[in-house]
Amino acid sequence: MPRLSRLSRFPRLAGIATAAVALAALASAPTSAHEPTLTDPRVVEHFDFEAGQTPESIALEPDGSANVSFAFARQVARLSPHHEPRILATLPAVANPATPIVGVAVTLGLARAHDGTLYVNYATGTKLTGVWRVNPKHGTVKQIACLPKNGLPNGLGLDEKRGVLYSADSINGTVWRVPTKAHPTRGCVKPKAWATGSKLQPLPPPAAGVGANGLQLRNGAVWVSNTDKGTLLRIPVKPNGSAGPIETRATGLTGIDDFAFAFPRHDDTVLAALIASSEVAVVRPNGTHSIALTAEDGLSNPTSVAVRGKTVYVPSASYFTTPPNPNLLLATLNKHHHSS
Repeated sequence: MPRLSRLSRFPRLAGIATAAVALAALASAPTSAHEPTLTDPRVVEHFDFEAGQTPESIALEPDGSANVSFAFARQVARLSPHHEPRILATLPAVANPATPIVGVAVTLGLARAHDGTLYVNYATGTKLTGVWRVNPKHGTVKQIACLPKNGLPNGLGLDEKRGVLYSADSINGTVWRVPTKAHPTRGCVKPKAWATGSKLQPLPPPAAGVGANGLQLRNGAVWVSNTDKGTLLRIPVKPNGSAGPIETRATGLTGIDDFAFAFPRHDDTVLAALIASSEVAVVRPNGTHSIALTAEDGLSNPTSVAVRGKTVYVPSASYFTTPPNPNLLLATLNKHHHSS
């Protein structure tokens, strides 16, 4: 792959990165003794930026290994301790990509089914833009949903019970819903605009132009982050599968990308990747937040978070950092949960 120009990939985002670092601290609140803390941060994997190994999204395996999407390499890879990344699949090359904001074809949101099947968002600016199914055993890929070529399908979530995927479109400010099963003869299916509205939309220039970004499912709701607006949103799923009113659960999260829930069941405490300021924030159920990890711990434009037991996984794509340092950081989650 030819040498990559970091700042040219996200020209508008790069312009606000420095300002975002300063703004992120303004909305932070003091840390409570009863909330989770992150300790023992350590970078366990370093990646090759020149080869496009910019980890964007993460989905964990039962054994603790991690699947990641390498955005600029158009790849899905598996990371295991003390091993080089194993490439599970490479998405097809695009002759003339016209992806909004980035200009090149990129793999973004990633989700895993219980049988090991992986789903990934692929943004190209062409008819290949959509949700793709990856067979990790055979390395085969198939487009199962056609998403708007003028969009940027970013975060991705899987509801296996309903048999649907939710994809957050950062440009069109839409959460798309698509079935996991492709039609046997019609090829990829067209999506349903499941949730729309101003809360999901990006801001106009000079903002980055990135609205709905990260996406996670939680207790009968779809949670979405809005990068431009620094918000964390909750969208209830009605019994008939339609979207309920969009709720704003947190504000002031400047440069929020994807996120994860700290607890499997207890409450809605969130660990959020703040990409521009190279931080991870603990977002409390009441909407306030504090910073748990910073660039001093090894973060370099983190893009997503995953939690397995007491282990927190944070991939960093290093889009704006010089020199680049894309990596995977692990930290220990100390669950000082307070029930009141």
